[in-house]
Amino acid sequence: MKIGLYGLHRDENVDPDTLARRARLAEEMGFESIWVGDHIAMPPSSDEQGRLEAVVTLAHLAALTTTIKLGFGVLVLPQRQPVLLAKQLTSLDLLSRGRLIVGIGAGYVEQELAAMGVSLTSRGARTDEYLAAMQALWGDRPFAGEFVAFTDVVQRPRPQRRPPIVVGGHSRAAMRRAVQSADGWYGVYLTPKEAERALSDLQDAVKLYDRPAGLDPLEITITPPPGPVDRESVQRYAALGVHRLTIQPLDAEMEATVRAGAELVGA
Repeated sequence: MKIGLYGLHRDENVDPDTLARRARLAEEMGFESIWVGDHIAMPPSSDEQGRLEAVVTLAHLAALTTTIKLGFGVLVLPQRQPVLLAKQLTSLDLLSRGRLIVGIGAGYVEQELAAMGVSLTSRGARTDEYLAAMQALWGDRPFAGEFVAFTDVVQRPRPQRRPPIVVGGHSRAAMRRAVQSADGWYGVYLTPKEAERALSDLQDAVKLYDRPAGLDPLEITITPPPGPVDRESVQRYAALGVHRLTIQPLDAEMEATVRAGAELVGA
């Protein structure tokens, strides 16, 4: 089981010294990856804590660390301009020496999407189209869609390799998107029992939708509910076929949990 750390983009971690100390501690303790979420503008009642912007944060973490993988958990893709984002992701993957994992999702906060010029009803179609557009850019291909189109353009440098794509979300559309277009699926705040149900739904999607030739079986990443995770819990997730847990310590327990979490590595 791979053990990652989620949450260094928020709360006390917005302090530069705290962020640097905890990121380096996670790497020192043997965590496989660090994951950050993506919200740009939230309703006041739901966003009392501070949040750092996701792309900027991972770029900073790439400079602070040397070996630990860096994941988006997840980028709200329809509120990102895909040509610009493709360039940002290629740059970040290059500067981190290939440590990037690109988690994407369709989003759910109507006010946030609207502030970025995206309707709630179009977010699914935009997510599919923007993902296809980025993959076209990475492959030096033109693209024509409803929301974005380009021809006679390329981006250099090329990606070292296409960064792994992980689709987050528990809906049928998200699972279809993972099967058809991604390397992995990401479920957030799922207990082992909830993860079991979600993975059953994912297996149904695998049977229902064609997976492109050349893609490996989906890698499964789960973030358990915030708080401590013990070895027994890790083993329960592993028995379900989960490949990676990205644990989210409570903020007041972050550093102690990261130190204790080293015992989970290899569990």
